[in-house]
Amino acid sequence: MRSSLALAALALLAGCATQQGPVTPRPAAQTGLYMQSFGRVPAAKVQTLVVVLHGDAPFEKPDYHYRFAEAVVAAVPSSIAVGLLRPGYDDPAGHHSPGDRGNAAGDNYTQDRIAAVADAIKHLQRRYPNANTILVGHSGGAALAADLAGSWPDLLDGMVLVSCPCTLPEWRKHMKTVSPTPLWDQPVTSLDPIKLVGGIQPPLKVAVLVGADDQTTPMKYSRAYAEALSLRGIATDFRIVPNQGHDMLNDPEVMSALQRIAATLPRKR
Repeated sequence: MRSSLALAALALLAGCATQQGPVTPRPAAQTGLYMQSFGRVPAAKVQTLVVVLHGDAPFEKPDYHYRFAEAVVAAVPSSIAVGLLRPGYDDPAGHHSPGDRGNAAGDNYTQDRIAAVADAIKHLQRRYPNANTILVGHSGGAALAADLAGSWPDLLDGMVLVSCPCTLPEWRKHMKTVSPTPLWDQPVTSLDPIKLVGGIQPPLKVAVLVGADDQTTPMKYSRAYAEALSLRGIATDFRIVPNQGHDMLNDPEVMSALQRIAATLPRKR
């Protein structure tokens, strides 16, 4: 039997191996978002551009997405990987991306923040014109990635979502029970990923992964989004990872999912 979230999605759809290189920190043109780049492939020969987004990180300054990006270039042939610091965030080394960080209560997946990430990706695509682009997002970064895919349908070739709060209102209600605070009662202008599925075009390859023991973004939210994608005709690899909780970006299953997508995308040149 389909979950109520999946039924809601159905109703909605009815209506609508290179050598690792040194770190190269640089701001993205226009947006100024901080990024760390990994890989030594000449720009014209890059076949896969992987951009990695961290989660909401309410209690820390994120840098774990840099470690994933660093691992990508050894796992995906002819790739460049970029860890992107989301708008308003600082990392432990003191790097900063301009913008408003928000309250990490599902309030920072807004149009302006999504546009800032899209602009950074466009900037990278101009640098690597022959590369397929795969966006990897963890937690809130996954929600932001899904919103971007639904808003800019021609920008991405592949997407990997990990621990995604992809049905936003339901997830915020859940989080109020996990961490009772008035923040979860405040209205937000964030975009709900599942409501943007109709904007995603079938050529996009997607992997959705969630830990079986994830108490922050339980698997039902990822399953509902994956089912909505499948109903849309999007090739979707949905996996529940045993013995994993929420912080699973660096799990081998995530890298394997990324490798599968990269291997199936046709070369642009």
